[in-house]
Amino acid sequence: MARYDLVADLHDCVNALEASLGALRQQIEQQPLLIARVFGLPEIEKGREHDEIERIAVTQHLGKTARDMALAHYCRLFMQHQSEKLSTKAAVRLPGAICIEADGDVHEQITQQVTEINTLKQRLEQLITVESGLPSEARFEFVHQHLRGLITLNAYRSVTLLNSPDSLRFGWANKNIIKNVTRDEVVEQLERSLKANRAQAPWTREQWAEKVQLELEAILALPAGAKLKIKRPVKVQPIARVWRASEKKQVQLACPSPLLVLCRDRTQVPILGELLNYDADNVAYRHKPLAEPLHLIIPRLHLWSDRQV
Repeated sequence: MARYDLVADLHDCVNALEASLGALRQQIEQQPLLIARVFGLPEIEKGREHDEIERIAVTQHLGKTARDMALAHYCRLFMQHQSEKLSTKAAVRLPGAICIEADGDVHEQITQQVTEINTLKQRLEQLITVESGLPSEARFEFVHQHLRGLITLNAYRSVTLLNSPDSLRFGWANKNIIKNVTRDEVVEQLERSLKANRAQAPWTREQWAEKVQLELEAILALPAGAKLKIKRPVKVQPIARVWRASEKKQVQLACPSPLLVLCRDRTQVPILGELLNYDADNVAYRHKPLAEPLHLIIPRLHLWSDRQV
């Protein structure tokens, strides 16, 4: 795709997304509010994105205040929508749920609006991460050159719509992202980084190229049959547990944004639980399997192998 066409498509997509979010906000404000509960989390300031998280203090908000906070959260796409002191590299999370009365045509209209919004979000992510043809390290500069202040973490995040579950309870999840990769895939990634000829602070271009070259040599030195996997810890995140009695089934969802719940009337209002403060010292693991011994090969990529160099 020509760069001019890509930039035009980016602006069209973001403009359409802002308009759709604004329309959804107006629609929700017109509907009877049945119950709302959101949980404010501490804001993350610039430079504190990678601090170890041991404690999280939760502040609960209810009713119309919670609903208004939820709607503002849905519409927060740009840095201009938040304090300059806050990090744009850390996702702003507001777990919780808002339940509104929506029957018949209104239910269908809101469902269509949310579908349209999530489609635009997926399109925006596709444009930036795939159709731009840029490596991940070059995307930030490109995005902020053409969409100054866009917070991609917020812009990509979908709005989750639920139809009258019986209960919603909230909690915390600790986990690792684990992905098996091949040696060829890692080599290709490192070679792309070398060709990009960019630096990462605090290194100069020459120092960074030397560092990546050493990483490449370490991968090529591994035995042909070595297993490789990315094992990257994910910071603790809020989750929602959705229960439907008719299905006798509980589903666990990530809950970085308030869930939007549609109910026919007050008889369908779900039970909303609380989100308690997080304390790393009191995390209870139901089952923690023994991990196979692995060796850290490239720390910055969280790349591990069952063999040593």
